[in-house]
Amino acid sequence: MDNNILILAEGMHSSIQDLGRKGYRSFGVPISGAMDKYSAILANKLLNNEENLPVLEMTMIGPKIMFEDHSLIVLTGADISPEINGSPIKMNQVYEVKTSDVLSFGSLLSGVRSYLGVKGGFLTENKLKSYSYYQGITSQKSIQKGDRLKIASYDNNLKMTSSKIKVKSSHFDVSKLEVTKGPEFNRLTKKHRELLFSKRFKIGGMNNRMGYQIKNIFPKLKDAEIITSTTIPGTVQLTPSGTLIILMRDCPTTGGYPRILQLTDIAINQLAQKKENDVFKFDLESSFDFLGRLVSRFKE
Repeated sequence: MDNNILILAEGMHSSIQDLGRKGYRSFGVPISGAMDKYSAILANKLLNNEENLPVLEMTMIGPKIMFEDHSLIVLTGADISPEINGSPIKMNQVYEVKTSDVLSFGSLLSGVRSYLGVKGGFLTENKLKSYSYYQGITSQKSIQKGDRLKIASYDNNLKMTSSKIKVKSSHFDVSKLEVTKGPEFNRLTKKHRELLFSKRFKIGGMNNRMGYQIKNIFPKLKDAEIITSTTIPGTVQLTPSGTLIILMRDCPTTGGYPRILQLTDIAINQLAQKKENDVFKFDLESSFDFLGRLVSRFKE
């Protein structure tokens, strides 16, 4: 018999995500994956799962879920006041759920995106070596009421882990996003650069898995377009109208606007936990910090 969870209510923009669909950008396929990779990896680490196992990403309004089988679960990222059978549970702490237990959510207390991890991960549709939902690649772009999602079987005779961790609040309320220079950074005038690193920017209403649009209008460039070139998550584009767009996990693989900055992966995770009207400043990463990140990546 399959192990499943039953979706009683879908919440808002809830989807299965792992760490992304790699190796297919040359075919125009976005990387996708969890918007806040830090929180997604944390969920799997707390469950002693492989860090790339799929989790359920939830945005601001959580779904209502019934477990049709035993499992271990954990919630990380945004705090949407989770409850099991009406009793509040803590973030970043592993819980055992039994058959017919119901996980529900209440008010959003912090952040934007929350992650549900289950022991052994979700065993949903795998396309192009990834479980990440993306319209046109997977059969659906988000979970729907009535869906049954298969999860790994759990031997409840095994000793339950008591894993838990406290996450720094700065992950959700950081005021500076670290960036490096983009390929077209040198097109900016001295005035452009001064504004870019002194101004507080406000997130607009157009923000989703594809990109975040900034409300502030930035001074226009003389050469406001480029030959269509490669873009990746975290690329900051400056449009001819003076609008800044920060590309996110589901972004297209190419674009025709100057790429003036590039968010670090940590900064992408932090931006994913911000919503409309939240403000931040760009912080240019030093060469020393950049080399440090490269060294740590090779050590992993």
